[in-house]
Amino acid sequence: MNTTDTVPVWQHRTTGKRLLIWFGWLLLVALCVYSWQLMTRDTIWAFVADAPRQAADLGSRMFPPRWSYIEKLWMPLWDTLNIATLGTLLGVVIAIPVAFLAASNTTPSKVFVRPVALFIIVASRSINSLIWALLLVSIIGPGLLAGIVAIGLRSIGFVAKLLYEAIEETDRLQIEAVTATGASGAQILNYGIVPQVLPAFYGISVFRWDINIRESTILGLVGAGGIGVQLQASLNTLAWPQVTMIFVVILGTVVISEWVSARVRHAII
Repeated sequence: MNTTDTVPVWQHRTTGKRLLIWFGWLLLVALCVYSWQLMTRDTIWAFVADAPRQAADLGSRMFPPRWSYIEKLWMPLWDTLNIATLGTLLGVVIAIPVAFLAASNTTPSKVFVRPVALFIIVASRSINSLIWALLLVSIIGPGLLAGIVAIGLRSIGFVAKLLYEAIEETDRLQIEAVTATGASGAQILNYGIVPQVLPAFYGISVFRWDINIRESTILGLVGAGGIGVQLQASLNTLAWPQVTMIFVVILGTVVISEWVSARVRHAII
């Protein structure tokens, strides 16, 4: 055996790949530094340095909460719950057919119908509910209707996307078993696909309702009704104890809705 022979040493990456990875990290750091400079270009650092003192001053004005103001929040809170619930129902009703048209195994046409359904889903998910509300307030006027429609339009994409993915993941053997009995297309849909996606559908709907409870609390900032109207009015008048009380009510509502949503999803799934 020649002792001068070198034993090859295994390496996870070649020298070229390691250099390429380091170069990629260097570019990433440079991009982060450039982005930070771009974002902070107009920042007034004197205000940033004074921010802790300003935050402490604002916090001292917000406490204690004005508990007597809670009497004026029950009706706006009820409006907020109605916006979330009715908006969720509207979104779910529209999302069901959109999901079946978007799923590759239930769409009548993968060339024409499915791309349109997918576009509807993407368009709904791309626009925030606050922007929907802002547009609708300018179209149909301020009030609860604008908030309900805004929540509904925002919910379509969320529900339809998760639902059509659940439809595409259905067990093909069950569908083939129903088809083998000579069932029609509607019967295959009713007995082969729908029972498999119902648990997912219920869970998605309840989960979206829970999200909509949170989103509907701020729609009043643009005139779409709900407790956000009271929040906007309190902010405009610098009534900070009232703002704190509204925050407490919103927090309590979100906690309760989260508990209800978790319980319902657990019971269903």
